[in-house]
Formats: sequence, C-alpha cells, structure tokens
Amino acid sequence: MPPSHTDNAPLVLTIDIGSSSLRTNLFTAAGHQLERCEAQLEYEVRVTPDGGVEIEPEALLERIFSAVDTTLACAGKLAGQVAGVGVCSLVSNVMGINAKCEPTTPIYTWADTRNAAEAADLRATLDEAAIHQRTGCPIHSSYLPPRLLWLRRTVPQAYTRTERWISMGDWLQLRLFGQMAQSLSVASWSGLLNRHTLDWDEEWLRYLDLPREKLPPLADADAPMRGLGGEYATRWPQLRDVPWFPCVGDGAGGNVGSGCWGEEALAVQVGTSGAMRALLPGDVGEVPQGLWLYRLTRDEALLGGALSEGGNLLAWLRATLNVADWSALERDAAGLAPDSHGLTLLPFIAGERSPGWNPAVRATISGLSLSTRPVDIVRAAQEAVAYRFGLIYVGLREMLPPPNKVVASGGALLNSPGWVSMLADVLGVPVTASGEQEASSKGTAMLTLRSLGLISDFGDVPVLLGETYSPDAVRHEVYTLAIERQRKLYEALER
Repeated sequence: MPPSHTDNAPLVLTIDIGSSSLRTNLFTAAGHQLERCEAQLEYEVRVTPDGGVEIEPEALLERIFSAVDTTLACAGKLAGQVAGVGVCSLVSNVMGINAKCEPTTPIYTWADTRNAAEAADLRATLDEAAIHQRTGCPIHSSYLPPRLLWLRRTVPQAYTRTERWISMGDWLQLRLFGQMAQSLSVASWSGLLNRHTLDWDEEWLRYLDLPREKLPPLADADAPMRGLGGEYATRWPQLRDVPWFPCVGDGAGGNVGSGCWGEEALAVQVGTSGAMRALLPGDVGEVPQGLWLYRLTRDEALLGGALSEGGNLLAWLRATLNVADWSALERDAAGLAPDSHGLTLLPFIAGERSPGWNPAVRATISGLSLSTRPVDIVRAAQEAVAYRFGLIYVGLREMLPPPNKVVASGGALLNSPGWVSMLADVLGVPVTASGEQEASSKGTAMLTLRSLGLISDFGDVPVLLGETYSPDAVRHEVYTLAIERQRKLYEALER
C-alpha cells in the first residue's frame, strides 16, 4: 500500500549524496519525512594506498537514479504531488568533462591527499593569510587549487582534454538537463570562490592559468532548472516540469536540519568525518585562523571547522582491533573514567584539517604499554576527536557569543550517547542530540520549501531534538589538561 500523510501536499524530493552512500526522501510542506519512501544505497569509493579517494561518475549517477526510482515507486500516486527537488552532497569534489560532456577523470573527493605536495608548495609560495581572507578557505589538499595542479602534473593528457572542471552535483544537472549551474554553496567549498564578490577568484584563476570557461557558471540556491531531458522525462513523468534546485553542501543542510541557524546556535555533526558550524546571516569580517567560511546562499554564511576523522576512525579501529563484540566494547569504553588510559592520541588517519590544516601529520598513539587494552584505545580515540572539536570551539568563540544551543547530529554521534556526553564535558556547555536522523536531508528539504515560497523562513518548520547532556565541571577540567597534552604531542610531530 502507498504511504499516506495528512499534510502530504505538496511534497519535496531530496537527494542526499554522502561519503559512501546516498539517500532519497520525500518531505511534506510541514517538514515531515514521508514514511516508507526513503531509499538508501551505498556506492563504491575507490581508496588507493597512496591516498587516493575516487568515485566512478557513471556508477554514481546510476545509483542516484535507482534511488529516485525506488522513492517514487514507494510514493505511488503521491509522487505526483512533488513540487520541487533539492540536492545536497559532500563537497570539495571535482571531476573533468570533455567537449562532449564525457568524464575525463574520476570524481576526486576532499579526502584524496595525493596533492599534498602541491598544497605544501602553494603554502610556501603564496600569501596564505590573504587567500584565506579572500576565499574563506586555507590552502589545503582538500581544496581545488592544489588538486588541479596535481592533475596537471600527474595526468597531463586528461587535463588537456578537460573542457570543464565540475562537481558531482553539476554532473547530475548536466545529465538531466543538458546544462548546469554550480551553487554558491558548492563553489565556496572549492577554495576558488571569492567570498566578497561571490564570483570565481580572479587571483587564483591567474595563478593557476585557469580560464573562467573551465569552471561552471554560478547560481544561488534558489535558482532552479526545469524540464527534464529525453529519457528522464519518460522515466520520471511526475518530475518532468518540477523545479530542480542546485546542489548545496551537505554540511550546510545539516545545520538547517538540526535547527542551528543564527550566531547563538552551533551544529556538531559526526558521520564519516566531522564538523562544527554556525549558519550566520550576511557575512563575517575576518575569518579566524584555522576555520573556514563557506556559503549556504548569497545572504547566509557558514563559519566553522572540519575534521577528516569521525566515524571513519572508529570503523578503522573496529576492523583493526578485530574485537568479537564491538557494541560491548563501545559500552565498556563509555564507562571508563575520563583520560584514565594513559594514552595521548592524534586521530589523523586521513590527515588533519581544522585547525592546523597539515595534511602531512598522521595518526599517532603515545603511551602504549603492556597493560593497554582495546577498550582504552577506543576511549582515547573518541576523546581525541572531541578534543579537536574543542579547539574549533575556541576559534568560533572568538567570533560568536556563547551558544544558546549546541546540537549534535550524524550517525556516528547519534549512535553513541557516551560520545555526545563526552563532547559536552570537553566543550563545557550542554549538548543536545538531534532528534532528526537525517539532518542534512531535512535541511535540504527546508531550503527547497523556502525557495518554493512554501515557508517564509526555517523557523516555520519544527525540528526534533533529543536528550540534552550537561557538562560536568570536574571532567571538563580533566579534559582541558588532556587537550594541552595532545597539543604538545602535535607540536612535537610538526617539528
């Protein structure tokens, strides 16, 4: 039987492309997720020993299309009530296309570190502080400037054949509509957008010898495309004339979907990786060192910091430690006293981002002994990630008032209440678990509803919240000392 809902008209369809899986959902005009219409599909991410992280473009599209098929089929007649489509994705990704709009490269994600040498050369050559203030992004392997230089060096033939460098969201638009326009949100995550002019940064274009025509045209998040082309109009007649809005960064969607907008609300999201962000009206003045400034729209800025680690660190430990009952191990780790294991851990299995942005520093465990147990390592790993959030929080506090609300979202956090409680102790402020299991999808739905004029602002849509974890002053002091110990280890390895 098809699902039903009392406020089901109109609906918005969301496509949420994560780091290793994607999902499609239907949301009502009141922001409720339509039951039994979600489709979630994993897709293959190729990881190479030298730091490569690649996605095959055609295979990704097929997974997206299959997920849309499933959601529309589950919706039945309600699919005809879809009024708009919103898309969000992991960002800082890039691929090349030729003159026939065929891929010349795989999709490279932000996690690909093979361009670390190019990033280091740029940092040594250019005025990084000026670039940071101009674009909101530091020079780092996760951004496009060093990625493009690496591609020019390592695959010169593919580089020469490439007519345009685009994102996975542009790739989806191009296939469906035969044209594309990259949102300011996605462009801001590239490191190539000038945050003052909201256009491609002329100084970067000159330095990289990159003609403007090699990058997509730009659009704001409320500028849709209509009129599916060819086979897709036949495949999805319900969506043929429905507006499809440009892809936005999934992190920005996560802030909206967890109810965190305004300078006194912080979102902490931990899935495969992690981030702490504030969604602010307008722009900010000087971007604090160690943080970034992206966009959601022309009128909304996203200030925060990101970690390359989160759930991926625990997944790596689970595979490496080879413990029979991982759930029991996590419960035991949650029961340990704070910083009681004698370990100091740097969690950088995928290279550091905020706040030091050093892709060369690697994961390290100091203090191992014959008495060290797997449960100690797991506890130390969770604490280590929380400490990095503590450093981001210090940077945000330079720009923002004390938060009235800190909301934790993302599967890695929501599935580990002990980790949420630990984070509250590290930050020294209450942290509330989000009640939204798919915050980025819901936030994308809310943005789509606003763009359609179905809501006037985000506050028109209720956002579910879960349990609030209050900090303990004694544990906070213990963690403050542990952060300092982690800092000293980090500085020793940097030398």
